[in-house]
Amino acid sequence: MGSTERGGELTRADFPEGFVFGVATSAYQIEGARNEGGKGDSIWDVFADNKGLPHFDYVLVSSDILIYLIFDIEILFSEHIIDGTSGEVAVDHYHRYKEDIELMAKLGFRAYRFSISWSRIFPDGLGKEINEQGVAFYNNLIDFMIEKGIQPYATLYHWDLPHNLHKTVGGWLSDKIVEYFALYAEACFANFGDRVKHWITINEPLQTSVNGYGIGIFAPGLCEGVAAEPFLAAHHQILAHAASVDVYRRKFKAVQGGQVGFVIDCEWAEPLSDKMEDQAAAARRIDFQLGWYLDPIYFGDYPESMRQRVGDHLPRFSEKDRELIRNKIDFIGLNHYTSRFIANQPNPQPDEIHFYQVQQIERIGTILQLSRTCFFVYKWSSGEGIGERAASEWLYILPWGIRKRLIMLQGNMIAGLQQFSFPLLWMDDEDDPSATLDQVLNDTKRVGFFKAYVGAVAEARKDGADVRGYFAWSFLDNFEWAMGFTKRFGLVYVDYKNGLSRHPKASAMWFSRFLNSEAAYSKPDTN
Repeated sequence: MGSTERGGELTRADFPEGFVFGVATSAYQIEGARNEGGKGDSIWDVFADNKGLPHFDYVLVSSDILIYLIFDIEILFSEHIIDGTSGEVAVDHYHRYKEDIELMAKLGFRAYRFSISWSRIFPDGLGKEINEQGVAFYNNLIDFMIEKGIQPYATLYHWDLPHNLHKTVGGWLSDKIVEYFALYAEACFANFGDRVKHWITINEPLQTSVNGYGIGIFAPGLCEGVAAEPFLAAHHQILAHAASVDVYRRKFKAVQGGQVGFVIDCEWAEPLSDKMEDQAAAARRIDFQLGWYLDPIYFGDYPESMRQRVGDHLPRFSEKDRELIRNKIDFIGLNHYTSRFIANQPNPQPDEIHFYQVQQIERIGTILQLSRTCFFVYKWSSGEGIGERAASEWLYILPWGIRKRLIMLQGNMIAGLQQFSFPLLWMDDEDDPSATLDQVLNDTKRVGFFKAYVGAVAEARKDGADVRGYFAWSFLDNFEWAMGFTKRFGLVYVDYKNGLSRHPKASAMWFSRFLNSEAAYSKPDTN
């Protein structure tokens, strides 16, 4: 019997022996080595190089109803990245991967979700000439993981599209990208699939679609045609995912025996009240996150709530498309950031961006969203706080949200398909240059976060959710996209001022103790 059932401290024995505990990173955020090993530029390399359009410093003055913004017009033209940094060096994992994997193994993690840089395999993205130096790097990384007893979980796409594909064909807005992605996936399966048994095609396609092709705060920074382009980018990502699964099943699965999944990010949407309209709004919010990407795979089309509200901006699947995408998934990766109260909003503000406007919801607990690359600012009312806030204004700590999300996900699956999920969760700290090393390593809030969220996953399993693993984001502090190095999500502190040295935080040590506790008494999986 696990200790949560006894009412005591959570232990490893609360999960079956085969349950996977791992950590995660992504290539652009940690590798660096932009101009080494034959790598081509990705859209994030170029995006971080370029100046943005409007970039506002702001002060938030809260009242019961409104948030007022005070802009510093002097910095109107600034970088896309808030601190002017980039992933050119990142945290130098390209040269330090052995150090990082050794530390991972020492802490007791037995799975590592990493991503492969598309432009390190095919520098121009076209799939014609493979970069053998890139293949060698990932072969060395994978071999060293296995040597240290760590299972590789490989993500094919974590937002770093080869810039050449954006420049020449339009990136995710072109249907040609489906073929190019399938060629890239096939090369990875062929070169690494003898050792990699868990593949993730695309990480968080919603973030690419909305923030990259609608709002412009992520690469490639597009914010024209905001009504249609996010939905077109998402459409092609779904087809690219399915085409890659199809390639794997036809050419590799019989010999390699692996599985291919899709990673979707989804908050928990808690209705603000018992009113039917708020209940419907919360369900609609989930449709525009999880349903957007999974409904086509399971049911052959987008959710009806999206069809009704997005209209002609939402692409159609041909019969050939439906056949391609049908049930093309072996597992679901659920990236869970936070939870929010959701209320019905029948008359959204006309200056809100289209993707949020058509949902006809109000997200309570969100302080601000600010576009840094398009000539508009959009915001949500602050409302009542839903829970304790982490360092980021949008990130709230609510363990019950992941439990509800996992249980509902299980209930929504089609009987007989045997899909299961691997949640990934995280919280952040502010980068505080004035703090001492002892202070930054003592991340007690993150320790409490992981205790609570791991416990919530254990409870979801008891309630019938088929969860097979848990990955913590992130193993290392790293380049955090548009926020640069101003936010720290790592279990391991990276000292940016002193040679990028690595120092495990208290949260890493908690995980290490947790993973080694009662290991001999782990119970068999009965789900």
